[in-house]
Amino acid sequence: MKINYNSRRQFIKSAALSFGAFSIVPINVLGKRHIPPSDKFNIGVIGTGAQGMGLSIGFNKLSETQVVAACDIDKVKYKRFFFEFEKSSNSGKNNKKNQLFFTDNYFDLLNRNDVDGVVVSTPDHWHAAMSIDAMRLGKHVYCEKPLSHTIKEGRAMVNASKRYNRILQTGSMQRSSSNFLIGCQLVRNGYLGKISQALVNVGNPASVCKLPFEETPDSIDWDKWLGSAQLRPYNKALISTSFFPRWRWYKEFGGGILADWGAHMFDIVQWGLGMDDSGPVRFVPPQEPNAVKGLKMCYGNDIEVIHQDFCRGYGVRFIGSEGTMDVSRGFIDSKPENIVKSEFKNEDLKLYQSKNHLLDWVTSIKNGTEPICHAEIGHRSASVCHLSNIAYELREELHWDPINESFIDNKKANLMRSKIYRDSYSVDV
Repeated sequence: MKINYNSRRQFIKSAALSFGAFSIVPINVLGKRHIPPSDKFNIGVIGTGAQGMGLSIGFNKLSETQVVAACDIDKVKYKRFFFEFEKSSNSGKNNKKNQLFFTDNYFDLLNRNDVDGVVVSTPDHWHAAMSIDAMRLGKHVYCEKPLSHTIKEGRAMVNASKRYNRILQTGSMQRSSSNFLIGCQLVRNGYLGKISQALVNVGNPASVCKLPFEETPDSIDWDKWLGSAQLRPYNKALISTSFFPRWRWYKEFGGGILADWGAHMFDIVQWGLGMDDSGPVRFVPPQEPNAVKGLKMCYGNDIEVIHQDFCRGYGVRFIGSEGTMDVSRGFIDSKPENIVKSEFKNEDLKLYQSKNHLLDWVTSIKNGTEPICHAEIGHRSASVCHLSNIAYELREELHWDPINESFIDNKKANLMRSKIYRDSYSVDV
């Protein structure tokens, strides 16, 4: 079934008619090929910016996978992607000479029978639509973090993963890092004693985009880039190819650096506290109108988490009755020092170990098991970021029901669990 990029609503209606009879879709249904353990897993990449390029090179280095297709509506980004991808593919012992299919219409990529899984590395406001469309068409998904742009989008992505029996891995790669595995295992097994508090240092909450008008270059389809976001003028800072672009700062397209890095660091708090299927129940923002740190959130077990700079870069500090532990990408240490040097006992809880976040996704697909950061985990960690942004915006104490995923007695906050979609780009949430 060929789908037109500009008619998502028609696609959704067609997909509902075609796939509605299935509550679970096996991997070998809908014309998709079964992947034997010895075969290559073929990947299509949607979004060829810095993150998409890095992921593509990473997947192409694995013996189990190869990137066969890519999609972008920005010709400048794609040219850079193609150059770096070809250079990487032609070097090293794992060089792969496969022909790379390119399109500016992601449905062309999703309709290819030789694509088994899709990497979604676009701005956050496109994550849900592309991931759900991919799963409807039988593709497994690796979606960059934060998984969603809103709380309701995240739940829709989880539901789609279950309905279509597709494996979704969230790109919160810190779970596949030894520092964070060791740190969370120490916390979960009581080596810090009873945890009372965690400090999380990440960047600022989202703000409204007020970048000035600039003339739109011919190299980009600006309307498609905006997608579900409301119309606004082009500005090169939103899509710059020389660094990670600034779209992530703004609520229209991302969740601020609070969400961009919070999807890593709040995710570690969730893992360490054993809250992967839940979340905080109370949010108390700072009362200063311009404060961008100081938010307090509290879990049902009375553990308090504070968005606070503890002067060691982006990371997490766990505070327990027997000591404290700081963990980041560059270090893991504790006071007293012997805590992080502890040897785990045979009877200790052993957390899921993944040594390679990309390979873990593919292995899970082949084995029919959940990956280390599956849809529910990614959704819950992204929700902490969304909830924090809502609290910062409203500047009032909020009470959250993580079971029903709704605010208690706060209609305005509940409306902010979703967003207003532009016509033809809506997501069924």
